[in-house]
Amino acid sequence: MEESRPRRAQPAPARIRPVPIAVTPEGFWCCPSPAALHKSLKNPHHHHGHAGGNSHSHSHSKQQRKIPSAPPSVAPSVQNAPSVTDEPGRREAPDEQNAAAAEIAADKRPEQAGDAEAQQHKICVGFGQPETSDLTVMLYGKEGITVRMSVHRDVLSGSSAFFAEKLSDGDNGHGGSLVPCVEIHDCDDAEIYVETVGLMYCDEAKHKLLKQNVSRVLRIMKVAELLGFHACVKSCLDYLEAVPWVGEEEDSVVSSIRHLQSKSYGVSPLLKRVTSDSPYSPTDTLSHIMEMVLKSNDDRGRREMKALVLNLLKDSSRCTDGTSDICCELFYGSCRGCLERLQPLFVEASEAGFPSQVTRQITLETDNILWLVEILVNQRICDDFVVMWASQSELASLHAKLPIASRHTVSSITARLFVGIGRGEMLPSKDTRLLLLQVWLQALIDDYSWLQCSCRSFDRKLVEEGIGQTILTLPLEDQRSILLSWLGRFLKLGDNCPNLQRAFEVWWRRTFVRPYVNQAR
Repeated sequence: MEESRPRRAQPAPARIRPVPIAVTPEGFWCCPSPAALHKSLKNPHHHHGHAGGNSHSHSHSKQQRKIPSAPPSVAPSVQNAPSVTDEPGRREAPDEQNAAAAEIAADKRPEQAGDAEAQQHKICVGFGQPETSDLTVMLYGKEGITVRMSVHRDVLSGSSAFFAEKLSDGDNGHGGSLVPCVEIHDCDDAEIYVETVGLMYCDEAKHKLLKQNVSRVLRIMKVAELLGFHACVKSCLDYLEAVPWVGEEEDSVVSSIRHLQSKSYGVSPLLKRVTSDSPYSPTDTLSHIMEMVLKSNDDRGRREMKALVLNLLKDSSRCTDGTSDICCELFYGSCRGCLERLQPLFVEASEAGFPSQVTRQITLETDNILWLVEILVNQRICDDFVVMWASQSELASLHAKLPIASRHTVSSITARLFVGIGRGEMLPSKDTRLLLLQVWLQALIDDYSWLQCSCRSFDRKLVEEGIGQTILTLPLEDQRSILLSWLGRFLKLGDNCPNLQRAFEVWWRRTFVRPYVNQAR
């Protein structure tokens, strides 16, 4: 009697994972996102019941009742369909020796067997009603995702140049099939392909894009261009022209439509949002903005707009297309204008009985100059302004004649330049640094107590460090004369005078402790 041995179980066929699909009442397809497809691929029991086929049939029929479908005359409906490559009904009995060898190999390499089983779990999504369609479109995406669409060749060929060309070939069928099939392989965005084909059934695609975001419309436009769906591309452009672009969307839109300029889609309205044919150059516009800010009299408006323009100029500090010299001249032209307005105000304030409005104007012009200095520092072009300010000997001589309440804000300009030199933000020449100290240091000392009390932004330690560092950049003899002059003032004024003790200590060591030249000799 023939020996009986247990027969190996037949390999399970590829399992089809149903995924949630929806169709709007208007016939607009809503394909599941790739995340939903991947979730179905990783969770085999996510959409299958544990009780067998009846549970699956019940849940699937419940889903079909829940999701509305459009009539065939409007657009294809949606259904879950089996995979074209995987046939659940076919089972081949393997050879017993091969089965035994496969069993041994599976025992040795269980992880490889698991990978092979995972590869069989492909997803096939079916769209449309096969009984009413005359064309099948197969989309092959990533990770085994296959989309089969039962559609109508007259709709697709009339809307898409790609399908018109495919369907105009003599052999549209595959293997003698009665219904022709068009295959599209390596789809990076199968979800959007399905949605774009669905838009071919809409009379006005632009209205179907209203609830979409910019990123998705760009994806639809890309696929529509590949399929030669020109009406959809035009609808996407109309949508993009009308909606605002937020954040990085602007770069994405511009990069997506630039290559369409050579085609007859009309992308000029979109590009006009970021480019201009105006005869006014950016430099003229910047000049107008600065003029308005400098002439403003409202404190809050001036303060907020100065901070805004300063930050914007800081972000775009590198001027392009050869406008660097033009911007530099613009800023220095504004500085000269402020100094020209400041000098007659000083003359008027030096006379007895001058109106109180003059003090207000001096404060405004001083604030303007400080703002311009910050711009020049950020642009790294402040050296020439140090020369300009150090040359204002007439303005410095008038300074002593003004009431301290009217003049002390001007000394804040000198303090800012000393801070900039101490930080290395500006690199004026030795003669300019010496002239700046000779012309304006005494005025700064005279106003020092008022600056500490009246200017909230005044940082005493920072200013004293800047003055000391500026003095120490000079030749030793110049250091000596300036520091000895400061010492006499400090002994009389105390805290009402800048404290330059640290600079005095460095000068002392250079003079008495470590005379480098004498050591070298």
